[in-house]
Amino acid sequence: VAAAPVAQAGPYSDDLGKCLVAATSSQDKAALVQWIYFSLSLNPQISPFATITAAQREATDKELAKLFERLVTESCASQTKQAIQYEGTEALSESFKLLGQVAAQEIFKHPAVAAGTSKFTEYLDEKKLGEAFGMQSGAK
Repeated sequence: VAAAPVAQAGPYSDDLGKCLVAATSSQDKAALVQWIYFSLSLNPQISPFATITAAQREATDKELAKLFERLVTESCASQTKQAIQYEGTEALSESFKLLGQVAAQEIFKHPAVAAGTSKFTEYLDEKKLGEAFGMQSGAK
């Protein structure tokens, strides 16, 4: 793993990523996050908890295909061409990774999601953590 080359976004994939983010609405980003969730739900560790129908999955796949096509052939066509020309098809992956991160950030800002992601902290042993962090007992 240490010897594997690290994929880094170049200036053209950076430009494409910025365009993708700017060209997507909150609704587009929500559709992307939904598709990511649906995809993750295929993992055997998650699938028992997900109740996604084949029709829902197909509808989400179709919506994502339309979004992808619009972004790379219309909204960000010139940036897409340059990124692929100068940095290869990996530029698409890097650019869409940025879009996925931005979309996820928007979803995590929702109050219910923010509360849910911090819920586990109620079960932490503060004394044990304080000791692990080298803090004196009772100090926070």
